[in-house]
Amino acid sequence: MARAERDREARGRIGRVVTAFTADAIRVPVADPGNAAAFYAGVFGATAPTGAAQTVDLHGRGVLELVSSEAPLDSRFGRIVATYVLEQPSEVRTVMAAALERGAQLLRPAKKALFGSFSGSFRSPDGMVWKLASDKGKDTAEASAEPRPTEVTFILGVREPKESRTFYTSLGMKVDRDYGSKYIDFHPSAGTARICLMQSPVLAKDVGVADSAEASPIKLVHHAASEESPPQGDFTDPDGFVWVIEDASSTAS
Repeated sequence: MARAERDREARGRIGRVVTAFTADAIRVPVADPGNAAAFYAGVFGATAPTGAAQTVDLHGRGVLELVSSEAPLDSRFGRIVATYVLEQPSEVRTVMAAALERGAQLLRPAKKALFGSFSGSFRSPDGMVWKLASDKGKDTAEASAEPRPTEVTFILGVREPKESRTFYTSLGMKVDRDYGSKYIDFHPSAGTARICLMQSPVLAKDVGVADSAEASPIKLVHHAASEESPPQGDFTDPDGFVWVIEDASSTAS
């Protein structure tokens, strides 16, 4: 069976049996999972177990799976931007400073953006591109000494958000905000990151990197509940992003 046909069949079966399709994690290829996990512990206060593959919990707002690879992300743009949303602009500055102190590459300085928001971006040593953001232009309360995210989003750089929206709604995702070809996102489930869609060149420009036409080496992971029993394995979306379906019980063990 051809790959495209197999993907269509898998997506059809998933759409029939998954009640809430979510991105329970993103799987990032890295040269050294331990070093990558240490970076996130220092910058975000995130926790991870030891081992060759490490799962980093972003305070219940999203999960990274750091997997040892001979082809790590490094300086490639994986067409996925992780946005770490904080309450206050000063918290954005605090987290940005912590990232740069630990070897991150500054892409966009943290500053007031359009529509009263505040944001900046960096590339972590493992190659992931991160955007730090607050919806406030200035502090309205005392900033936390240990900033925690109000939300984490994974923004996918796609060709046409409206076409990708059709694909993801067919899997059961529920649209939250829809700005047509500019930006579309979906309601997140508890404990998971929000999935967003932007045109890839626009996303790349927003965070200060060169766009890429390469297939993304970052994979999105869905942990299927036992009552859903979708086909385990992988399939690709229309823009080439790979989704991995795993049984939640085996993952938990």
